[in-house]
Amino acid sequence: METKTDLVPKVVRGTRPPSDTAQTPGLVRRPAIDGSSVGASKIWFGTVTSEPNHKGPPHMHGEAETAAYVISGHVRVHYGEDFKEWVEAGPGDFLFVPAHMWHIEENPYDVPSEQFLARGPDNIVINMEQ
Repeated sequence: METKTDLVPKVVRGTRPPSDTAQTPGLVRRPAIDGSSVGASKIWFGTVTSEPNHKGPPHMHGEAETAAYVISGHVRVHYGEDFKEWVEAGPGDFLFVPAHMWHIEENPYDVPSEQFLARGPDNIVINMEQ
């Protein structure tokens, strides 16, 4: 059991390799704050990048809610019936994806995109069978 003396602020200098967290093809998630790095139990925080002109497969994040801040490039999130609906965020925009929502992430432009990504309670990734 943790005591008050175990609970202290921690600094994480950069992200860890993508192999340290769950992935979706075409998206590269790099963890920074999570259970492995600081003992977090209710949040995952890191970065995600997408190559130019790439559209990922359908996936969702189970009980996890997702919040992102677009650093560079654009991200388009397709959702709804047959993924026909979409929203798009660009540099300086914040994006929210509710829990249990199947979606597809796309970077339809000629430049890479990068976002800060926070997910809670963890980086749950469920890729849809194809």
